[in-house]
Amino acid sequence: MNDLADMSLIAVYSAAVVYTLAFIVYTLDLAKRSARPTAAVQEREAVLAGAGAAAAGAAAAGASDAPGASVSPYRPEQRDGGATGPADRRYQRVAFALTALAWVIHAGAVLLRGFAAERVPWANMFEFALTGTAIIAGVFLLVQVWRDLRFLGAYITGMVVLLLVSATMNFYVDVAPLPPALQSAWLVVHVLVAILATGFFAVGAGLSIVQLLQHRRDLAGGETKLGFLRTMPSAETLETLANRVIIVGFVFWTFTLIFGAIWASFAWGRYWGWDTKEVWTFVIWVVFAGYIHARATRGWAGTRSAWLALIGFAAVLFNFTVVNLFFKGLHAYSGL
Repeated sequence: MNDLADMSLIAVYSAAVVYTLAFIVYTLDLAKRSARPTAAVQEREAVLAGAGAAAAGAAAAGASDAPGASVSPYRPEQRDGGATGPADRRYQRVAFALTALAWVIHAGAVLLRGFAAERVPWANMFEFALTGTAIIAGVFLLVQVWRDLRFLGAYITGMVVLLLVSATMNFYVDVAPLPPALQSAWLVVHVLVAILATGFFAVGAGLSIVQLLQHRRDLAGGETKLGFLRTMPSAETLETLANRVIIVGFVFWTFTLIFGAIWASFAWGRYWGWDTKEVWTFVIWVVFAGYIHARATRGWAGTRSAWLALIGFAAVLFNFTVVNLFFKGLHAYSGL
């Protein structure tokens, strides 16, 4: 069994290396996107200057009316993907392939850890992080079937590497038997839906961050030092995507509460006991319920909804880190 645990650890470090390579290529992709629109604008200004003021005015007027004309890098249809060229897509394809390869290695590490322990591998802080980061990366890969969100690649891979390496270096423990409270089938369903919800919340938070950046760029009249924003969806589109992803996460988190209460009844003889972990799980549910309710009935669109989504994801991270490590309670085993 120790051999399997050692192989799992090797796979963890291998996955971290490939995720890091993917992060670098995603970053190069963003740099390429930043440079390309700027060069196009400079070239157009040079052409207009050489043609003369009158001809430049006529050309600008005609170009603004012509369908499919590409005179401004700030048009919404260009930000939705029209400004990316083959070179940009090539960087994305390489980075995405590296992310998929890293996830396969990562998933192998999770399976090896599970086989070594002869149980599901989420009984302590290290195993939670190992499985949770795999789910976050897996959700990112999965949502590509629904919508191309590869522009979040640097955010996702960077976060996965940070969490995975930090947990491995600081919280790694040898394989050990489950505490009595965890020896239940409810462990599988409760933790699984919680991690799935976290994956969708992570993607929603990434979309909300880009939404805020796009909104700030719009307020500045399209001027920004982050040139890659010109090739990304509009703030309105990003908000819609974030809302849909977060709703899926909210459904999973609702089941996290329900299954957790059922499990608590079997393990401790009560559905609710105001344990710190239970309270924070409910707080997260309230924040995201408020997010959905505010958007649906109070017109909380734009930056307010984005900030609320980020507050909710920050609460998820706080629940996973600070609550696990520094708060006493019946869930203290999760910080082992």
